[in-house]
Amino acid sequence: MTRAHMKKIDSMTMRLMNWITAAALAFGLAPVWAQETPATPAVDHSQMDHGSTPPAPDATSENVMDHGAMQGGTAPPDARDPHAYSEGLTFGQHHHLSHSDQSSFGSLRIDRLEAVRTSERTTGQYEFQARYGRDYDRAVLKAEGEFADGRLEDARTELLWSHAVDVYWETQLGVRHDSGTGPDRGWLAFGIQGLAPYWFEVDATAYVGDEGRSALRLEMDYELLLTQKLILQPRLEANLYGKQDAERALGSGLSDLAAGIRLRYEIRREFAPYVGIEWAGKYGGTADYAKAAGENSRETRVVAGLRFWY
Repeated sequence: MTRAHMKKIDSMTMRLMNWITAAALAFGLAPVWAQETPATPAVDHSQMDHGSTPPAPDATSENVMDHGAMQGGTAPPDARDPHAYSEGLTFGQHHHLSHSDQSSFGSLRIDRLEAVRTSERTTGQYEFQARYGRDYDRAVLKAEGEFADGRLEDARTELLWSHAVDVYWETQLGVRHDSGTGPDRGWLAFGIQGLAPYWFEVDATAYVGDEGRSALRLEMDYELLLTQKLILQPRLEANLYGKQDAERALGSGLSDLAAGIRLRYEIRREFAPYVGIEWAGKYGGTADYAKAAGENSRETRVVAGLRFWY
């Protein structure tokens, strides 16, 4: 290739580079070889005001955001108090319910206060529990009895110390006193009370008395909600004794058994009248004592009463 051809190629290359540079400048782009790093201006730190605080926004300015307006404004006069308890109930000076086993509470529940009609006579029966204490440990008073013609025929009263061992179960330790017909009897009591699977309420207690006496009592019931206020309650109660007690007309083994069903209507949760029917029987030596006294060992009972609690 001659020198003339080389000069012609170099001339064409230079013109091409000039066109590319002109096009880049026209679109605001600078070629790499034309870019220069701008110099950083010097900062005089001695002139900076390190203690100044930017002014607070003017609360009356229209630019301030009104969060109350965004959430619907103020509550209406009849709005529910978010800190109030259900149905306006309060705990007095205890503004907040404590769940750390620091507060003591008391309650009284009368499960049965009823009139009982059989083919021969009308009697009255009662059963209640009173409790006072904390979540894990509390005192429990249980009582059950029968009265007729203005006098107490049979009564069982227990004073127990209850300790929670599980979410639905508690053990109970204490004493029992029997009164009414015949001499009084005293027992040591140990039992368990709680909610069994399938929502059966269970109360089972074993007793040890003087002169080698022993006893076992079992009570079970179940609540079937027909509606929110109408409740059907089957109930079973049995008493067993390890030794015959002729002075109180009790035989050994299974002494008595009662099974019934009650239908109650809760006017309020804490006040409910009910009606029902119950089948009761005495067995073994206890039945023999009843027949000797001219009493029936089997009977059907019609009951009506109240269930309430505080």
